[in-house]
Amino acid sequence: MRTVAVLGGGIGGLAASYYLCKNPQVTKVVVLESSSRFGGWLWSTRRSDGAVFEHGPRGIRPVGAVGSNTLNMVDAVGLGGEILPVTYSHVASKNRYLYVNGQLHRMPSGLSGLVRTVPPFSRPLLLSIAAEMLVNKSTVEDESVHSFVSRRLGKELADIAVDSLCRGVFAGDCRKLSVRSCFPFLYDAEQRRGSIVLGMLLGSGQTHAINPGPLATRSIKESWAQWSLKRGVESLPEAITEYLQQSGRVHLHKDAPVKQINPSASGWKVHLEDGVISADHIISALPAKALSSVLPSSCLPLIQQLQDICSATVAVVNLEYDGSILPVMGFGHLVPSSEDRALLGVVYDSVFFPQHNRPKGQTTRLTVMMGGAWFQEEFGLPEAATEQKLLSRATEAVNLHLGVSAVPSWSRVILHRDCIPQYYEGHFRRVEFMHGFVKNNNLSLSLIGSSYNGVSVNDVIFSGRTAVEELLGTVV
Repeated sequence: MRTVAVLGGGIGGLAASYYLCKNPQVTKVVVLESSSRFGGWLWSTRRSDGAVFEHGPRGIRPVGAVGSNTLNMVDAVGLGGEILPVTYSHVASKNRYLYVNGQLHRMPSGLSGLVRTVPPFSRPLLLSIAAEMLVNKSTVEDESVHSFVSRRLGKELADIAVDSLCRGVFAGDCRKLSVRSCFPFLYDAEQRRGSIVLGMLLGSGQTHAINPGPLATRSIKESWAQWSLKRGVESLPEAITEYLQQSGRVHLHKDAPVKQINPSASGWKVHLEDGVISADHIISALPAKALSSVLPSSCLPLIQQLQDICSATVAVVNLEYDGSILPVMGFGHLVPSSEDRALLGVVYDSVFFPQHNRPKGQTTRLTVMMGGAWFQEEFGLPEAATEQKLLSRATEAVNLHLGVSAVPSWSRVILHRDCIPQYYEGHFRRVEFMHGFVKNNNLSLSLIGSSYNGVSVNDVIFSGRTAVEELLGTVV
């Protein structure tokens, strides 16, 4: 394996390149990124006065093997001293809200939250949990998240809590999203244990074996719920990029969109605007539709499957207000589609990462998320949605939901087109077919990134690791 071309310089492509350059079998890695920056959706604005605003992911969860894997990488690229942890005992971890029927409701937590009736729910959650263990196991190979939760825990929880959760995580519609692909631990719990509750108590499947390094061990010991970095999460792709440059084996190219890839005697010819690169193997971290547009016609069945993976467009509006303006303290609030289809939720950034506030003078930073699966229905075509229209809609929501009538002292509107893949029912079959096509046609091609097996930062990084291990053996 002399040369590996990595298509896409987001966190998935950078992670794959990181694992490749640690393996002596690889002589050369070529990273091709179409935009003017590396890091993809991990994008932070650092203002000159010290304030930091996130336009994509903010807190990253340390949970499980994939969480430990990411923290091991953070350690390895020299960012251990930059970590900003948030523990489970923090107010942002304990207080999460739903905006239902025109008011904020704190999500039930702890034993008292389970045994009492807590609005907006009409009965104690403990009743739904107890009844869940008596529900028969489904025999269907996949179903929507809404159908699954309605069947096992009741329609009210599906309509309010799970609807909101899917909007917060996937910017998607729980009535279309696949439980098997979006929440595999729930699906596995039912299949292996016959119950979500028993699955959580007894374990429900195989987990990846990752030895936690010093930082991951610390996260377990200190009970971290999430973490960020002092200069924002974009510090991670920046540090990986620097690590790759120093390796001497990775060639990083920005503003280098791939036009076409074609099989050759030795692997692939990668056609760019200004030349051709030869590679023994390609790791594609491109979004599914972007990859479909550069594959050769001989890959038509693969192209068709890739084109069927839809993605949601999300408007992210960062707001800064002078003073302390929040009526409640917590992580933020989500909004079910029955309440407001356009508004996905509001994140109270200042509560869990006050270190990102400007040092002088008290401020409150919020992020409003809008659109998702409902973007076109609510705002029209993305190109027609003006920044002013999106900003007005965001500030109206902050006023209505939080009672904040003040005008923000600073704002920024970012429109992320097709940023979150939507795993609809049957997605797992599509992914199986694609991997089978690659294998059966002996294509020197690996598919990684958020289009296939998880949309979180941890999942995407781990997909890069998995591809390299399948190609070259165990990662050191």
